[in-house]
Amino acid sequence: MRDDTLAPLELSASGADFAYALRLDADQALVLQGEAGYSRKSERGQASYYFSQPYFKATGSLTIDDRPVGVTGQAWMDREWSSQPLASDQTGWDWLSLHFNSGEKLMLFRLRQTEGKNYISGKWFLPDGKARQIASSDITMTPKALTGIGGRKIPTNWDIAIPALTLAISCAPLNAKSWMGTSFPYWEGPVSFAGSHSGVGYLEMTGY
Repeated sequence: MRDDTLAPLELSASGADFAYALRLDADQALVLQGEAGYSRKSERGQASYYFSQPYFKATGSLTIDDRPVGVTGQAWMDREWSSQPLASDQTGWDWLSLHFNSGEKLMLFRLRQTEGKNYISGKWFLPDGKARQIASSDITMTPKALTGIGGRKIPTNWDIAIPALTLAISCAPLNAKSWMGTSFPYWEGPVSFAGSHSGVGYLEMTGY
């Protein structure tokens, strides 16, 4: 394994009627989010340490009902830790990781505030491994459709606009009912997007 790529990795899991076994390879180094890995989460000083490997390429097999199928694709790994909870006036987050068909990657998150402007941050990754922090003033994240799940209204469809990147896309979930009713309940699942750019990604939301 190369320390700067965290690859190769082998990933496997199984259940009553499924199993998968994947190998993850990467030709670019890990990416430090925020400012050299220090990712701010509020104007008050909440922050985390956060790095990603958005360049994983996956190969392997998926087995459903005892029928194995060869699969290939892209993968994204995040690692984040902090001793600080959300600020007292923050209710949750909306987070996206997106793989563009043109080879770029995008990470966005929005911390929802009870008062004032939401805290938004993003980073744009080029195919060669170079990254660019995006000013929060350049990012618009707009929920467009709500899905009712267990009495909750979850914004599962989003419009994303970043004029500095000439980017305007609409994201839709593969399964709008991807609610995780754990002790810390949240929504997460795969999405696809189209518009000025197209591709696939992942959406995670808490606090709804």
